[in-house]
Amino acid sequence: MTGSFADIYIKKTMRKLKVTEMGRLTVDEFKTADKLPLTVVLDDVRSLYNVGSVLRSCDAFRVEAVCLCGITATPPHAEIHKTALGAEDSVAWRYCPSALEAVMELQRRGVTVMAVEQCEGSTMLDTFTPEAGRSYAVVLGNEVKGVRQEVVDACDGCLEIPQFGTKHSLNVSVTAGIVVWHFAQAGMK
Repeated sequence: MTGSFADIYIKKTMRKLKVTEMGRLTVDEFKTADKLPLTVVLDDVRSLYNVGSVLRSCDAFRVEAVCLCGITATPPHAEIHKTALGAEDSVAWRYCPSALEAVMELQRRGVTVMAVEQCEGSTMLDTFTPEAGRSYAVVLGNEVKGVRQEVVDACDGCLEIPQFGTKHSLNVSVTAGIVVWHFAQAGMK
């Protein structure tokens, strides 16, 4: 081998792409692009930073819509924008007074609604395969109390993220990223 360690190291590193090299959609292009047939419902999520993070993940995977329910804050808001980084302008979102109302309205439209919660009889996310051609919604709950029981009862099923550590939950924005990625990688297009 020739060259110094620094020369070898520099040759092996990868160059980060510039934003202009990523081929990202504009907001207008995003709005007209095909979407993942998935709606994310936030049930009384109290942290505006979590709301912004969920919107940002939904933008990344071109989620069809987000429904902000109950005490969940809605844009425009500085704290939402801080983590959403503009996703509040690209992702279709709406406010609904309660997650229960949102679930019932989605079901009337033929959407299969799944709570993301630790429940008796829940389906582990890693074993769940969404059906092609079907529209889904996932309900994510409050940072402390999770998805309210009456909302869980109204859903068509329950998905649970397998966990192996000492904690019994994940941050709601992390949960959103994992669940949305699962639907996206399952090829729901």
